[in-house]
Amino acid sequence: MTLTQLRHMSELAKTGSFIKSSENLFVTQPALSRSIKSLEDELGAKLFDRQGRQTILTAFGEEILRRSQILLDLAKDIKETNRNFKNGLSGQIRIGMGSGPGALLMTRLLKHIAVHYPHLHIEIARGKTGMLIESLRARKLDALIINARSMKPSQDLKMEIIHETPGAFMVRKGHPLRKMKKIAMDDLRKYPIASTALSEATEKTIIDRYGKDANLENLVNIKCSEISSLVEVAEQSNTVLLAIRNSALDLEEIILTPPLNATARFGFVTIENRTESPLLRHVRDFIEKDLSERPNQMTIQKE
Repeated sequence: MTLTQLRHMSELAKTGSFIKSSENLFVTQPALSRSIKSLEDELGAKLFDRQGRQTILTAFGEEILRRSQILLDLAKDIKETNRNFKNGLSGQIRIGMGSGPGALLMTRLLKHIAVHYPHLHIEIARGKTGMLIESLRARKLDALIINARSMKPSQDLKMEIIHETPGAFMVRKGHPLRKMKKIAMDDLRKYPIASTALSEATEKTIIDRYGKDANLENLVNIKCSEISSLVEVAEQSNTVLLAIRNSALDLEEIILTPPLNATARFGFVTIENRTESPLLRHVRDFIEKDLSERPNQMTIQKE
């Protein structure tokens, strides 16, 4: 039994004519007759009776048509789902995001999906890079957006750099440091310094700029995986936040002597040699466009 045979049966039941049905189905009349006869033989009972020029369903045929219509509708839905999937209109996608990318992108991405792809199922997981990579390898996630410097090269994973953005030391408006014309690392150390987990490359940059005593273990005393919580702490206290500049637009950047000049690089990570879902292409295109339209540096207001 095939879907083609069921379609032939459905069409014949609708028209009641082998001639008309064969025209509608673009098959010859003998081919349609063979298809119906083969289906009847397989089912072991007649599906149609001839009454003059009309071909009508038997009682058994009516029951088979009712049941087969469910299969035909499902097959149609599957084709429609395939078209929508290729166009990125429906389906399921699971994205893992590191702290920095999550702070910048999560809300905007979810809103974009809700507005433009309402039938797309999306799930976003937040966490540390190591945990996210494990989930990606276990096929629990389809892609990651993480700080590229926090991931070691691996043959089974593919990473594309999609954005680079500066990092900064930031404080609330009215912070005592904002009144100073020249600020050194020792001035920052007078206040709590907060950050999410940073890469070894970032730590090396900070040590190169400010000396070995500026290693992250000594420098950062408030740590949290969620940048949004640290932003709130910095907004409501004299805490200095070390993070991606665009993750805290209401905070003001502190320019140290010498300047930090460190950047975060966002990588889009997938399984190597795995066929990419069209849905991922839509997500990646939106993310790249959204990040490219953001200012990489904010104007520092003087008090």
